Amino acid sequence: MTTDPRATAPSPYRSVDPATGEVVAQFPAATDSQVREAVAAADAAYRSWRAVPIAERAAVAARVGELFAERVEELAAIATEEMGKPLSEAVGEVEFSADIFAYYAAEGPALAADQPLPTPAGGRAVLQRRPVGVLLGIMPWNYPYYQVARFAAPNLVLGNTIVLKHAESCPRTALAIQQLMEEAGVPAGAYTTLFASHAQVADIIADPQVQGISLTGSERAGAAVAETAGRHLKKVVLELGGSDPYIVLDTDDVAASARAALATRMGNTGQACNSNKRMIVTAGIYEEFVAELTTQAAALVPGDPAVDAPGTYAPLSSRAAAEGLAAQIQAAVAAGATLHTGGVLLEGPGAYLAPAVLTGITPGMAAYREELFGPVAVVYKVGSDEEALALANDTPYGLGGAVFSTDPERARRLAERLECGMANVNAAEAEGAGMPFGGIKRSGYGRELGPLGMDEFVNKRLLYTTD
Repeated sequence: MTTDPRATAPSPYRSVDPATGEVVAQFPAATDSQVREAVAAADAAYRSWRAVPIAERAAVAARVGELFAERVEELAAIATEEMGKPLSEAVGEVEFSADIFAYYAAEGPALAADQPLPTPAGGRAVLQRRPVGVLLGIMPWNYPYYQVARFAAPNLVLGNTIVLKHAESCPRTALAIQQLMEEAGVPAGAYTTLFASHAQVADIIADPQVQGISLTGSERAGAAVAETAGRHLKKVVLELGGSDPYIVLDTDDVAASARAALATRMGNTGQACNSNKRMIVTAGIYEEFVAELTTQAAALVPGDPAVDAPGTYAPLSSRAAAEGLAAQIQAAVAAGATLHTGGVLLEGPGAYLAPAVLTGITPGMAAYREELFGPVAVVYKVGSDEEALALANDTPYGLGGAVFSTDPERARRLAERLECGMANVNAAEAEGAGMPFGGIKRSGYGRELGPLGMDEFVNKRLLYTTD
């Protein structure tokens, strides 16, 4: 274990290997003076960074992406040890982060270009997209590189500057990103990592130098941040929880469809906001689907995420997370749900929870409304397309959703009526730097990635010149 000698009091910023429970490193929390200095430095950097031609800012972003790509193995290993992500998935996450920076480096200047507007009475009108200033990013642990990339890349290209508060459990990831930014040529103060407390975050939001906040996290965190930001008239982008429906209307191969559904659910050990947390299956294939799902889930054994062997599952992000999910499963079973397999915590300090399959969840149970953030497949049986749609939309969340059918038009018609921010036909998701990401209802508001990712923290200014 390494300990920064400046640490004078216990800090929540600790890197703990969830496979073993070992504390790998810990770092001191920021002092109030360090927080004030960082925000002031970000504001000062904004005054000069916004004046840099956008092509030059894009070149810096391109270099950030290149460094992500060059250091993929090193960065992936940190995420695997810090939050338990299977190594192959961590590699994919780092590569995706590189792609995001490359996308905004290439497309950003055109996306931010002035847009001529027709005028009713002569003259010339132009819609301009200009940066707004210092932004606070509050990022989660589940995708510690990708979440930062999709927030930071477009805003650095726009000319905004960033103060980044990462999850307490990902300090080494946060510092690795900070080093990468500096080496790429991001100016001092334009991107600053702060190991801030929740009280300090509230102070940062209130600071008049800060112009906007982006948070990816829980509903509770989103509500608290939005409330504070609202009092200070600050714009917020929120990406919160999800309980995405995954509707299987029909299939030529039930077993293959069940295996695909489980593989999707086990991505990042089930710790993804837009994972297929509710599998909705028509009655004709339901029994076979659940049986195959159960067989496949029961066959998985705990494994080392750094080895990432076939047929194994990784730990959750922390022992506390695993214990909380186990309690949710037990509460559902006590209320009458059927646990077909899994849901058992392994003994020891690690964060392993055997993948579970649950059926019989009813509207009166907490699990019907809650997000189950981990390796739990919840399956519902429906008798018709309309029943599937009603169940899919009966949720406080609205992040994503997917509909599968051998008849693509049938699936598309149903997907058109899903109440969510991202609807997919015969695919679990549309992943790519150019694909906007975000939701509605209690899943938050605002969008990241794609063209819309350049359009959140921007001054859409009208410039009118009379003849």
